[in-house]
Amino acid sequence: METVIALVLFLSILTGCAGETMTNVKSSAAALGPAQSEEAVRFTVEKQTCGDTLLAEDGTELLTYQFEVPELTVCRGSGEIVSEAETPQEEQALTTAETFNARFADWLDGSNLDNLLEGAKEELAFCREDGMTWSPYALELECEVYQNDGLISVSGTYYSNTGGAHPNTALLSWNFDLGEGSFFTPAVLAENGGEFLTAVEQELNAQALQTASDANTPPEEYFWPDYAEILRDWANYAVSFDETGMTVAFSPYELACYAAGEQVFHLTYDQILPYLSEHGEKVLGIVQAS
Repeated sequence: METVIALVLFLSILTGCAGETMTNVKSSAAALGPAQSEEAVRFTVEKQTCGDTLLAEDGTELLTYQFEVPELTVCRGSGEIVSEAETPQEEQALTTAETFNARFADWLDGSNLDNLLEGAKEELAFCREDGMTWSPYALELECEVYQNDGLISVSGTYYSNTGGAHPNTALLSWNFDLGEGSFFTPAVLAENGGEFLTAVEQELNAQALQTASDANTPPEEYFWPDYAEILRDWANYAVSFDETGMTVAFSPYELACYAAGEQVFHLTYDQILPYLSEHGEKVLGIVQAS
C-alpha cells in the first residue's frame, strides 16, 4: 500500500512452540576449514555506503540518496583478502561471495533510480507551473547484519520521501546460506515446511492479539480487517535472524494503518527449534545442550 512512486523504486531494486532444549547461537566470522589454520578460508561482512545528489539540467536538486549495503569478502586464515583463487576452496568461496554481493549491486550503482528520477522531473515541472514549493526526493537505506558460521542475515530499513503526505518506510530482509552459497526463504530450514509456517503463523496471531489488547482495541480494528490472512503469508515479508531468534516485521501499511507504525514480531530459537531440520540447525548455528 506504499505510494505508487515509492513502489516503483522498491520493486525494481528488490528484482525483497517453546521447547525444553537450551540453545546457543554463535555470531562469528564464517570459516571453511580449521579455525587455527592459515589456509582456512573465512567470510567477513562489512557495510559500505554509496550516495549522490542528482540534478536537473538547470542545477536544481532533484533527488538525493544514501544506501548502506553489506559486502561479503573472502579472507585467508592469515587475514589476507582473497582476490584471486589459489585453491578450489578459495574458488568456491569467491563464487559464494559473488552471488551474495550481486544481490546488492543495483543499490550501489544507483542503476534503478531512472524511473524515480523521471518522476521527480515531472513533479518539479508541475510545482513550477502551479507556483508550488519544490522539495527534492530523498532516499535512504540502512542495514543491520548478523553473521554466524553458516548464515548471513540482513535486515534493511528503506526510507523514501517522494513528495507525498509523509515519508514512507519499507522493511526488507535477505537471508543467505553460506554453505549452500544461496539466498533462502524460512521454510527451507524446517523438517516440514508446512508445519513450520503454520506454527509461526499461530504465534504471530497470539502476539498480534496481545498487541491489540494492550491498546484496548479489537484486533480487526487495530490491524487491517484481513490481518489474519496477511499473517498467514508471513514468510513473504521481512524475516531476519540474529543471536536471539527470528524476527518477522511488517512495514507501515502492510498489517495496519500508517499511524500504527511498523509491526514487529519475535520468536526465540527455543520456539522454532522443534520444527527445524538438521540443515536448519546448522545454518542458524544452533548448538543443543545435552
